[in-house]
Amino acid sequence: MSDLSKKTLISSGDTKNYIENYWTKRADAFAALRRQELHSEKYSQWQREIVQHLPPAKQLRILDVGCGAGFFSVLLANEGHLVTGIDLTPAMIAQAETLAAAEGCSCTFQTADAEHTAFSDGSFDVVIARNLMWNLPHPETAYAEWLRVLAPKGILLNYDAEYAKDHHRQKLPALNAHADVSAELLNECHNIYHMLEISLFERPRWDLEILKALGSCSCSVDQSVGDRIYAEQDIFYIPVPMFCIKAVKN
Repeated sequence: MSDLSKKTLISSGDTKNYIENYWTKRADAFAALRRQELHSEKYSQWQREIVQHLPPAKQLRILDVGCGAGFFSVLLANEGHLVTGIDLTPAMIAQAETLAAAEGCSCTFQTADAEHTAFSDGSFDVVIARNLMWNLPHPETAYAEWLRVLAPKGILLNYDAEYAKDHHRQKLPALNAHADVSAELLNECHNIYHMLEISLFERPRWDLEILKALGSCSCSVDQSVGDRIYAEQDIFYIPVPMFCIKAVKN
């Protein structure tokens, strides 16, 4: 159990609106950082991380859940895949469309809820997410939904970290991914940590338990992703250890 307790959870009649408003405020600066990331060594690092999990020489239908400003969507479209990016925040979708157009790649973007999509069963060969699960009110519902839209033998890749547990212990260097985020927005981010039950879970153990309980996939975890991607303290640096949950639909 984390340092957080259920007593710290704050009630919210409209949690998703609060989360959407937070990311709307961050959209412009977040997109600027993603544009820089696309033209940095992080691009090839993420490319290696992701491509190793995908079947070779095959055009895949990929759903980028919580696509934000579209970094993963653009990267995977550049690999020749058919990519659909969804995000709860319309401002992020607008940024993703702008980024994809600037990079000259074809992606489809739409505003949608990661926990409840309108896609048919088995619509995608791959579902991928980065730094999304920690700010979902119903993460178990999300996992069930992502498995539903996966085709048989489809692959789920979920990159995340225990941000809520570690934020108060962070000793950040001058260069880090949140260096330019205002104190007001950081406080809103911490409010999100406290209002969501997922902040109480022991992850990635919880993720594995939920995926196994859903019963339609085999799964594994790689807890060394952050060590590779964020070995250097630069403007993209995140100090909280990132892990990757991989599930293959039976």
